[in-house]
Amino acid sequence: MLNRILTIEIARVTEAAAIAAATLRGHGNEKQADQMAVDAMRTALNSIEMEGIVVIGEGERDEAPMLYIGEKVGTGKGPRIDIALDPLEGTTLCAKAMPDSLAVIAMAEGGSLLHAPDSYMAKIAIGPGYPEGIVDLDARPEENIRALARAKGVEPSQIIACILDRPRHAELIAAVRETGAGVRLITDGDVAGVIHTTDPDNTGIDIYLGIGGAPEGVLAAAALRCIGGQMQGRLVFHKPTDRDRALKMGMKDPDAKLDMKDMASGDVMFAATGVTDGGMLHGVKFGKTHITTETVVMRSATGTVRWIKNRRKV
Repeated sequence: MLNRILTIEIARVTEAAAIAAATLRGHGNEKQADQMAVDAMRTALNSIEMEGIVVIGEGERDEAPMLYIGEKVGTGKGPRIDIALDPLEGTTLCAKAMPDSLAVIAMAEGGSLLHAPDSYMAKIAIGPGYPEGIVDLDARPEENIRALARAKGVEPSQIIACILDRPRHAELIAAVRETGAGVRLITDGDVAGVIHTTDPDNTGIDIYLGIGGAPEGVLAAAALRCIGGQMQGRLVFHKPTDRDRALKMGMKDPDAKLDMKDMASGDVMFAATGVTDGGMLHGVKFGKTHITTETVVMRSATGTVRWIKNRRKV
């Protein structure tokens, strides 16, 4: 089991990254904002009493500065901890000062988080309160929409799907709309998109569909392990070398369909701090004398969800 004190430490990590990135909100410089978030998160992680290893890190996919897969963090003393992170989830959102940019991290007992290369992942996710298996990654989009609508007791026209706005999703978007369901297109930030399915009454999002980043998939699965819901994923490889890397990292079947526990098992903690205002969290506020942050911290072992509003002196 994870030490309860990590509940506070994990919040400090995402707060530090969010504050650093927020200094460049709206400046149009994605790489510099990401670099600042990475540096702040690394410094915060290295102050924690643990033997941490980054199993899901910042990726080559965006040619971004990395807390790389395999990097060791922490003091080197204490429990062995698997870490999945994205110091700036939604780099474009931050650069354009758009909603739902976050600093996010998940921690779990050693060996509990999926070790996978920085590739893409096909995903489907819904919130809690539905029978197991009501949706399936291998089912057609229209089948999933209709099944979810039946389970919710509404018409498909009352279902909203969250999908990344990418050319690769043109057929998916058309298939969802053909059922009468609506589509909420997002430009970035699919961790927040998945988490929004857990509170459709407030977010308006019932289901997440489509291909996004594998690191974000593991982070989202960690969050859903804590707060409830269902999620499946499958790695998508555009290069043979990515599949080879997955095999070398210990995946027996890189093409397997993964559920939440395949991606994040054991005792899991998840934290997210808002960089920009969004549907889940308020962004960093810079006052004359104080900086204010809002963070959510979740733990699977207890089902606890803590909302932390922190003020620190400038």
